Amino acid sequence: MLPLEGIRVLDFSTLLPGPLASLILAEAGAEVIKVERPGGEEMRAYAPQVAGESANFALLNRGKRSIEIDLRETGAAASLLALAPTVDVVLEQFRPGVMARLGLGYDAWREANPRILYCAITGYGQDGPDAARAGHDLNYQAGSGVLSLSAGSDGTPGMPPVLLADIAGGSYPAVINILLALRQRDRTGVGGFLDIAMAENLLPFLFWGLAQGQATGRFPRANDAQFTGASPRYRIYRTACGRHLAAAPLENKFWQAFCEAIGLPAAHRDDALDPAATIEAVSRRLAERNADHWEGVFRAADCCVSVVRTLDEAVRDLHLAARGVFGREVRVEGHVLQAMPVALVRSLRRRESRVGSPALGEARIGDLAR
Repeated sequence: MLPLEGIRVLDFSTLLPGPLASLILAEAGAEVIKVERPGGEEMRAYAPQVAGESANFALLNRGKRSIEIDLRETGAAASLLALAPTVDVVLEQFRPGVMARLGLGYDAWREANPRILYCAITGYGQDGPDAARAGHDLNYQAGSGVLSLSAGSDGTPGMPPVLLADIAGGSYPAVINILLALRQRDRTGVGGFLDIAMAENLLPFLFWGLAQGQATGRFPRANDAQFTGASPRYRIYRTACGRHLAAAPLENKFWQAFCEAIGLPAAHRDDALDPAATIEAVSRRLAERNADHWEGVFRAADCCVSVVRTLDEAVRDLHLAARGVFGREVRVEGHVLQAMPVALVRSLRRRESRVGSPALGEARIGDLAR
């Protein structure tokens, strides 16, 4: 039996944060029903398309069901609330107050079923001066201080390639809190409201900076701290072929092995004396040979150094293949995509290796009554 078997989730969310959260719940056995507007949620139209369906949508909504309904129509709220006795979790990511104006806020669900868990994912939370402010992942990274620490030599922050706030600040905290609240409900018999704010959930990623700022009175800046480029033990270095090495020999045993592996002159091995000079010396040494050479050297030295791979190289990685990371598939109208990996161990996931994504409105509200 899967851990969430018998749990029903009514998912009003769109795009990434909520759909990824409900995907994880679905993979753990929950029945997830997407509530979509007429024509479907916007992610369905995103490129690239496979057989007329967004590949992004397919990856994020594997194994769910879909109902199509205009929430503004008279009677829409009542028809959905009629399902309340069968629903365990309501998931949404509208701005605060939107669901209440539609007649589908937490109070309405709680009145219909006191056991319901209502999880709202927003950028800035349900209260506070910025609660109603519009935003996307880049804004949340900017506001939390994360983006400032990626600045280059000219002071311009680097463009983050991952949607950190959506996933690490939204999807994962939503899943964690839903699971904890389900456990609490087992004991109390009562549901509750879960307020997930993506921007503030990024702060734990800067725990080291918070500690530094509070202990010393000086918060870190780009290029002046251990994890922002000031240390030769935690940097990106360029090789002769133009590729790069991610070097993280933080502990002294790894640092000494790193220095030996590259033949760093003894005068630069004590990096506490002049970190900038050590960085320059290491940069010169690594720029003498190609990435392929250094990859062999550092595999033998085992000192926390990796070649920076492209995404297509990472997908073909032999280690990931051996672990079956991309062993699941999504069906899309006769086409098959590799399913997106999710952070669940195998014993807690559905066993089916090939599952489809939901056709718009393939389920009817009347068919969902238990």
